[in-house]
Amino acid sequence: MDGSPAGDGEHLWHALLGEVHTTAPTNLPHLINRFAARLGLRQVDVYLVDLQQRQLTLLSGRSRLPVDGSLAGWAFRAMALRVENTDSGELVVWLPLADGVERLGVVGIHVRSLDSARLQRCRTIASVLAMAITSKRAFSDRFVQQARTDTMTLPAEMVRALLPPRSIGEDRAVSTAVLEPAYELGGDAFDHALTESALHAVILDAMGHNLASGLTTAIAMAGCRSARRKGSALRELVSTVDDALSEWLPEQFCTGIVMQLDLPSGILSWVNCGHPPPLLIRDHQVLEDALGSPGEPPMGMPGRLGGVARVVHECALEPGDRVILYTDGVTEARLPSGSHFGLAGFTSSIIRATAAGELASEALRQLIHSILEHQNDRLNDDATILMIEWLRPYAPAPVR
Repeated sequence: MDGSPAGDGEHLWHALLGEVHTTAPTNLPHLINRFAARLGLRQVDVYLVDLQQRQLTLLSGRSRLPVDGSLAGWAFRAMALRVENTDSGELVVWLPLADGVERLGVVGIHVRSLDSARLQRCRTIASVLAMAITSKRAFSDRFVQQARTDTMTLPAEMVRALLPPRSIGEDRAVSTAVLEPAYELGGDAFDHALTESALHAVILDAMGHNLASGLTTAIAMAGCRSARRKGSALRELVSTVDDALSEWLPEQFCTGIVMQLDLPSGILSWVNCGHPPPLLIRDHQVLEDALGSPGEPPMGMPGRLGGVARVVHECALEPGDRVILYTDGVTEARLPSGSHFGLAGFTSSIIRATAAGELASEALRQLIHSILEHQNDRLNDDATILMIEWLRPYAPAPVR
C-alpha cells in the first residue's frame, strides 16, 4: 500500500472482509469507499443491472447509465476492463461485477493514476463487492428494487421468486437464460444447476397466462428440483412432475424439456414433453433436426391418459457446441410487417451473435431485446430462451 508498512495491506483486506459480512446492504457503498481511500483509491461507484439488462443503476442513488452506449455498459457487455479519462484529469476504472459467469453490474473506481498495483486493488474490490451483493441480495428488497423499472404482477412475482441466476457455469460448460415479459410473466420458467459431473437444465411453458399458470410452473419446478436432488434419472424426474400436476392441478399442464449434460464426455440427454425441439449450433450453423424427437404429451397429461413411457434421447456434443431451448413465444413474436419472427429469424440472430464472438449471455440479451423492439415491448406470450454451451471435456491436471 502507498506509504503503508509491510503487512498493512493484508490487515486492511481482512478488516474489509470482516465488515462486509455484517454491514447492511444499503451501507455497502459507504463501507467500500471508506476502505478505498486507505488503499490509495478515490471514489467507488457501484452500479447494478436492471431486470431487463438495459440500464445500470447506481446503488447509492438514482443515477443510471445505458448498457448500450456507455463505457460502463461496454465493461458489462464484454465482462472486461475499460478505462475512462474524465475532464477533471482523473481516470475511472470500469470493471464488471460478476458472480462467476452471472453478470450483476459494474463498478467504477476513480483514481488519479493507474499502475499494476492499483489495478489489482480495483479488481479485488470488484470481487469483494460481487460476493457481498450475491450473498445479500437474497434478503434485500433494496437490491430487488434497484433492479426493477416497473411494477411486477403477482404471477410474475411468484415465478421470479423460483428462478435461479440467469447464468451459471464453470470451465467446462455455461448455461444462460433470458425471460420476457419481465414484469408480466405467465407460465414460462427455466432452471439450471451444476454438480461435479453434470449440468442440469429445464425449460417450462405452462398452459395459460394467469395465476394458475404460475402455480403450474411452481409445482413443475419444485418437482424437477426435488427429483433431481434425490438423484433421480430424467425419466423418473418427469414422472415426478407428471404425478404432482395430476394430483394437485389436474386441469393444468405444461410443456417442457428436461436436460442433462455429462461434463466429462459431452453426452447430452433429454426428455421432450410436448415442447419445441432443442436446436444445436455447431461451427456457426444450425444442424437441422439434430435434436429433433417424436412428440410426447405435456407434463401433467400422462396421469389422465393412463400413463406414457417417457423416452430419453441422447446426442454427443463437440467442444464449442451451443444448445438452445426456447418457448413458442420466441418464434411467434411478430415483425413490423406482421409476419412471425419465426425459427429462421431466431436462429439467424443467434448465429450472428455467435459469429461475432459474443458471450453466450450477451448473445441472448441482444436477441431478446431485438424481439421486444419488433413488438414495441409488448409480447403476446412469454418468451424464454436458454442456451447451454459445452466448452471442453475434462482434462486432468498434469502430474509433476
